[in-house]
Amino acid sequence: MSTKPWWNDGIQFQCQGSGKCCTSHGEFGFVFLTREDRQRMAQHLGLSTSAFTKKYCDKMGPAFHLKEDPKNPDCMFLKNKGCSIYEARPVQCRTWPFWPEVMNAKAWKKEVVDFCPGVNKGKVWSRDEIEKNLAEQTRSEDAILTGK
Repeated sequence: MSTKPWWNDGIQFQCQGSGKCCTSHGEFGFVFLTREDRQRMAQHLGLSTSAFTKKYCDKMGPAFHLKEDPKNPDCMFLKNKGCSIYEARPVQCRTWPFWPEVMNAKAWKKEVVDFCPGVNKGKVWSRDEIEKNLAEQTRSEDAILTGK
């Protein structure tokens, strides 16, 4: 018999456009990108994938991530507290806050509730929707680690 997750009855969350999740918090703030993320973002910006990667990405092991300016912790695509490439944003951004590493009650409280103003606002995400986001994020992380 499996135990139901603490979020079994859903979680109320709606982005409030604060931009807080688009600001780096050191290494844990990197926006990691799959090949598909880079292709989608490049197409959105009218670039080839290789040109996008060269201009906007750094590599850590097999994983590409968006470059960061040490003097400015904001994502380079954050403009006026909004994502300037919203339609083409990476999986990591689309699945927030439903990431495997924060979906236990203790991490949720520490890493999401205390940080993100969208918690307990707007839409209630069902267990199925949360599980879909978790699965998408897990697939993305696997692809990043394998360089795909």
